[in-house]
Amino acid sequence: MVTVPDALLRACEAIRAGHGPIAVDTERASGYRYSQRAYLVQIRREGAGTVLVDPVALGDELDPLVQALDGAEWVLHAASQDLPCLGELGLRPRQLFDTELAGRLAGHERVALGTLVENLLGYRLEKGHGAADWSRRPLPADWLDYAALDVELLVPLRDVLEADLAAQGKLDWALEEFAALRDAPPAPPRKEPWRRTSGIHRIRNPRGLAAVRSLWHARDTLARRRDVAPGRVLPDTAIVEAAVVAPVDEAALMRLPVYRGRAQRKLADLWMGALREAAALPQRELPDTAPPSDGPPPTNRWADKDPAAAARLSAARTALIAIAQAHNLPTENLMQPDLVRRTCWQPPADTGPEALERALRDGGARNWQIGLTVDALLAALAAKPAEPKLAENATATD
Repeated sequence: MVTVPDALLRACEAIRAGHGPIAVDTERASGYRYSQRAYLVQIRREGAGTVLVDPVALGDELDPLVQALDGAEWVLHAASQDLPCLGELGLRPRQLFDTELAGRLAGHERVALGTLVENLLGYRLEKGHGAADWSRRPLPADWLDYAALDVELLVPLRDVLEADLAAQGKLDWALEEFAALRDAPPAPPRKEPWRRTSGIHRIRNPRGLAAVRSLWHARDTLARRRDVAPGRVLPDTAIVEAAVVAPVDEAALMRLPVYRGRAQRKLADLWMGALREAAALPQRELPDTAPPSDGPPPTNRWADKDPAAAARLSAARTALIAIAQAHNLPTENLMQPDLVRRTCWQPPADTGPEALERALRDGGARNWQIGLTVDALLAALAAKPAEPKLAENATATD
């Protein structure tokens, strides 16, 4: 563990003296902490060995690491999970190779790190601490071994996958995907994150949804202040149960499961205050029972709402599955499913290929994806709904 500036300087000197790509990974404390910050950064480079950096202990002293990693290709597995917390530390790659994404594009059905390492390199990784509380200090020795193993074979795995992609003629596709992943902006915050409360489907009226919303925000504020995962402050099940029962006072609330516990009794005023706030809202301020959406409706409703759009989507899905199978790709990597749905629901007004290419590119599709799919999608957008069949017992009129 590198925990002090002097040790970090020595580690960075070793990294700069090494050669080739740099394997990078992080460990967070999801399920334990509110933040998604990195509590450990693992780095390995040929000629430098493995370095485990404690960003919590080092605080704002990470500039030497930023400089040591700058310019080299980074190798990560499932980079989208690690890049945000690395970016918070000022660590951003100029070049990227994602072994999970490479495995998908190469046609591997199972792309977990351990599976790819075992299938392609013949090693079995020691696993077992991925869901641990990495904010704990000191970190146990076996946890550090586990963390180091995550970068031990990333570069050899990268080399095998690169050769596989090149042999299949997919390396340029992968490089385009890696660049898009590297340059992707942060995901925008959800408009109404409280609607993702597990079990909210039990609530079917606006007043009950207001109770869920109020409890969710009270919990979120407390969890953020304490830096504790929201589910450890109050489980989703307890939020929904209180919204269903609608207790009239603290005593009634304390009779519900979870709220009977000692920790929740101390917070009774907070939870009951949130429930009273929701109960006092005027009708115009209650949430809609249907969540707002800036996209098309669920696809199972398309046949009733817009049969032509349903026909376009069916044709597009059939064509994309065939193309993906021909190139040994997952269909979702050939074209983003949400972009396919949006395009089929509201196609470009101009029916030419240039307009469709622009729409796909504006929606985030890469050049290689557009090249493989634009003709098939053009044909799919011209699909018409099937004519209704005449009843068998219908009689002809003179």
